[in-house]
Amino acid sequence: METDDVKKCSECGSAHLIKDYERGELICYDCGMVIEDSIIDHGPEWRSFDQEQNENRARTGSPMSFLSHDKGLATEISWSNKDYYGKRIPHKNRAQIYRVRKWHQRIRVSNAAERNLSLALQLLNEDGAKLGIPKDIKENAALIYRKAVERNLIRGRSIESIVCASIYAACRMINIPRTLEEISRIADVNKKKVGKAYRHLAKELALNLKPTTPYSYISQFCNKLDLDKNVIIDSENIIRMASETGISTGKGPTGIAAAAIYIAAIKNGKTRTQKSIAKVSGVTEVTIRNRYKDMSRALGLDDPK
Repeated sequence: METDDVKKCSECGSAHLIKDYERGELICYDCGMVIEDSIIDHGPEWRSFDQEQNENRARTGSPMSFLSHDKGLATEISWSNKDYYGKRIPHKNRAQIYRVRKWHQRIRVSNAAERNLSLALQLLNEDGAKLGIPKDIKENAALIYRKAVERNLIRGRSIESIVCASIYAACRMINIPRTLEEISRIADVNKKKVGKAYRHLAKELALNLKPTTPYSYISQFCNKLDLDKNVIIDSENIIRMASETGISTGKGPTGIAAAAIYIAAIKNGKTRTQKSIAKVSGVTEVTIRNRYKDMSRALGLDDPK
């Protein structure tokens, strides 16, 4: 039996009600009146005694996903040539199965809008995999893209640039930023187009994202440069001192982070060239040298040369 404290008994006004699933009745505990005599048991018709049995007997499918144009609610036909029992499909039947798969794919996409959405989400999945971002960020990026489609913000812009802008915005939302340079390089899209598309989405969808800080890029750049925790700590200390003196004001966060890593790596005896740091951070060697000169002059750091 299960208690139900939402409804009240019409006879005595008590809110202490009990659901008797064996008889299908809702009963007042205080006076015994049967309030309902045909309640529905929404639970499973089977019992499980451990977590493994509960998972094996569950009949629900996978959860909805914004990464699929139909949110994952349509039927999927596997591309493996095996039947339900795991046996291989005979060669004489494979042509028939191929035609079924082909028409199934065509039926799932009914018009041009769905076709474009399917293409965009496929690109988003591929770019996200190349960037190594987790599924929850890709889900968030897909939701941003869907909102852009609903608001008709795609018109006049390429699908690729909006997809990249959605990924960039989703990464910034959870403070795991990827640079525009990195995303545009992976997707083979012009960086200026991606930046323009992102500003358009941020304005029209009122994303209100906080500006990125150099701290956000330190761990990512150091991992790619194979630098240890000591370099990360020293880089963050250098950025903190630069922020206190005000020399980082108005400067790009990636350039400040790259210069701080360059200084910290030399300090810890793990020198990395400006060229290698520039390749990882997406800024030019000239930018790193300029930021380094400003920071070393203001903080009184020794010239590594």
